[in-house]
Formats: sequence, C-alpha cells, structure tokens
Amino acid sequence: MRPRVVCGIAAAVALFATACGSGGGGGGAGGASVTARSVPAGGFPVTVADCAGKETTMAKAPARIVTSNAASLELLLQLGVGDRVIGTGFPPGKGTLPSALAEQGAKVPVLGDKAVPKEKLLGSGADLYVDTFGAMPMMGGGATGPSEAEFAAAGIQHVYLLSTACAGTPKAARAPRTDLAGIEEDIRRLGAVTGTAARAEELVSGMEERIGAVRTALAGVPGDKRPSYFVFDFDAGTKQPVAVCGRQVANAVITQAGARNVFADCDADFKPGSWEDVVAKDPDWIQLAVRNRGSEEATRKAYDDAEAFLRSFPATQGLKAVQEGHFVRLGSEVTTIAGVRNADAVRQIAATVHPDLVKNGQ
Repeated sequence: MRPRVVCGIAAAVALFATACGSGGGGGGAGGASVTARSVPAGGFPVTVADCAGKETTMAKAPARIVTSNAASLELLLQLGVGDRVIGTGFPPGKGTLPSALAEQGAKVPVLGDKAVPKEKLLGSGADLYVDTFGAMPMMGGGATGPSEAEFAAAGIQHVYLLSTACAGTPKAARAPRTDLAGIEEDIRRLGAVTGTAARAEELVSGMEERIGAVRTALAGVPGDKRPSYFVFDFDAGTKQPVAVCGRQVANAVITQAGARNVFADCDADFKPGSWEDVVAKDPDWIQLAVRNRGSEEATRKAYDDAEAFLRSFPATQGLKAVQEGHFVRLGSEVTTIAGVRNADAVRQIAATVHPDLVKNGQ
C-alpha cells in the first residue's frame, strides 16, 4: 500500500520558532512503561515531511505522545487525543487553556518547565514527539535536543508544526503572513498523524466559518482605509518594545481582522524595536497583549497596568491611539501562538476596530 502523503506548508512563524530539522525514524517505544491508549484504525500509513522536505512515515496512530510545549498540547487536546499525551514541556500556565480543555490539560505530566530534557524525552516511553519549535538549543540548559538517530533508537517518531518551526529555513516564505492557511494545514497534518482527520476538518471548518464571516463583513473596506495596529507586548518589558513583524502569526491575525500591522514590513517574526519607531508609526489602535495571569482579576490588572504605562510614558502618551483610548485587550497567547483560537482572535480584533461592521467579537 502506498503511504498517503500529507504536505505541510510553512506559512506562519510563532513564538520561540527557529529552523526545523529532519523527520524521525521508526516505531515502537522505549523507556518507562505506559498503559497503551486505544487508537483508531485505518488511514495509515501516513507520510509527513519536515521543513527540509525529508519524509517520515507512520505505520499506525501513536499511543504515547509527548509535546514540546503548550501550543502543540492544546492542538492535540482540541483533536480529542489528550488521553494519549503522556508528557509535555513548557506546560500551560493556569488559565491559559480554554476552560473546556483545562482539566484534561492539567493532568498531563510535566516533563520540563521549559524544554523537555533530552534524557527524559528519550526515556519517556513516547512513540511520537510533536515539536513546535524545530531543531534548536533546548531552552534553559544550553544543551541540544536529541538527534534524529537518537529519536529512532528510542522508537520515537518526530514531527513538527511546520507553521511555527520553519521560519529560519531557506524554503520559508519571506513575504508577510496574511492568512492562517499554514496553521490550518498543521491541524490537518496532526489529524492525519493521530488518526483524527475528521475532527481536524471540523476544527478547520470552524475556523474558516468564523474568519470567513469577518472577511465578508469587511469586503467593502479598502486596504488603505483599514486602521493601523501595534501589538504592545507588555510582558516583554517597557524599556524597549518588541516589534511583531510580518512573518509572525499575529500579522496574519491582524490582517484577517481588517487592520494593518505597523511593523509588517520587517522581515522576521519578532524584532527589538524602539519607542521612537512606535511614535513614528502613530498607530490607530494598540493591542495590550499580556499573558494570562491565571485569574480574571490578575489578568485585568495586567491590562490596566499596560494601559496606565502607555498613558503616563512621555513617549507614548501623545499617540493617537492613546489619546482616543483605542486599546484592544487581547491575550498574547491567542495572537502570537498558532492554534485554533487564532480565529477567535481575528473576530475579536475585527469587532473592536470595526464595530459597525463586525458584531460579537467574543
């Protein structure tokens, strides 16, 4: 039987992303014993490619999955295979996951507060590692992750979220990201790999329905009439702002929401900026992007603090958006990290900056 090939598209760049490496090797499991999960039959073998085009073939759906961070964990929870996830790195903070997924997500063992240590990953008993980041130094310890030969020896298949792992590769598109096609394709790839293709299509269709409604509502607004927009990453610090550039997934979210990212022309995902740069752009709207603090009260205070800074800081208090109170209170996670909820971010931004055309941004 000829393997079914699922081609990923490197179309968006997300937080912590760098170049990705090559695909993993064979099946089986090594390390600690893990109770096998029930997995669906059919639809296999499946072949997926990495950022360089190297293919990995999976003979059957995985039963024991480790994720590199909360982004890939959330996608697997959305696909309904959370019972097969036996560990994660960069675990989701309290309040980060959608309420419907939070309880199950909290039960996933944390293998590393940052990246999963190499020895722990190889000895986890996993048969699949879903990598959001791609090949890069493991954060926090300076060591590198397992080689593809080591993954193969441990019986761990290694697949990537191409929309977030391929930004630095030669084949990565250099143009600004203006849609969520790469993220939708990653959802389909994970659906194929885990045997949940039907659920993946449901998720993608839901995203397309929400985004399509916004697109239709804004069809009559010409590009040059769409408001300019700056993402203020409050948690990155106030001394030097960070520019969210054209290759970041947030640029696609902003574009689909009918706004114009003021830093869309910088050819990167993130780039250190200056307040002089922001003042020169004088955006129509500013997103107060903060991380979820784990409670509504604490998160609301973080938004209040971000707004208070912009209103009191001499360099920003005269900006058009600040003077007019044009602030969008929307979390960093749903804006800058690839996932199903990017579609909700599109709708919320659009309903805020185009209130006469788009209703119900929640």
